[in-house]
Amino acid sequence: MRIDAGQLRAFGERYTAAWCSQDAGRVAAFFSTRGSLTINGGAPAVGRGPIQEVVQGFMTAFPDLVLTMDEVRVEGERITYHWTFAGTNTGPAGIGRRVLFSGFEEWAIGSDGFIARSSGHFDEEDYRRQLGGL
Repeated sequence: MRIDAGQLRAFGERYTAAWCSQDAGRVAAFFSTRGSLTINGGAPAVGRGPIQEVVQGFMTAFPDLVLTMDEVRVEGERITYHWTFAGTNTGPAGIGRRVLFSGFEEWAIGSDGFIARSSGHFDEEDYRRQLGGL
């Protein structure tokens, strides 16, 4: 499915708002019913339920989570959504440390207009360092 850059930017803005909503179901709703989310090459979460669980993990750990959309890039068939994540680790077993890190997701948009595949990337070493080496 071909989507123009303006449509993708608007899609990215809505996706960002969903992340900031503290409602993991809103984020999962941006994925196809059998869509997948992979983070840093780990095992993919496949389907909206498992994707919602992954997203909920971040929302629970960082109740003040704010995601900022830096940009959406379209380079031929390649779509990347660039973001910055900020939050304080005050969820259950949280240590109260604030994090600020950036990353991106490579998206494949399905014929239904939803994310069929998202491959997320961020610097895990920097993330762990900010959390005190956890």
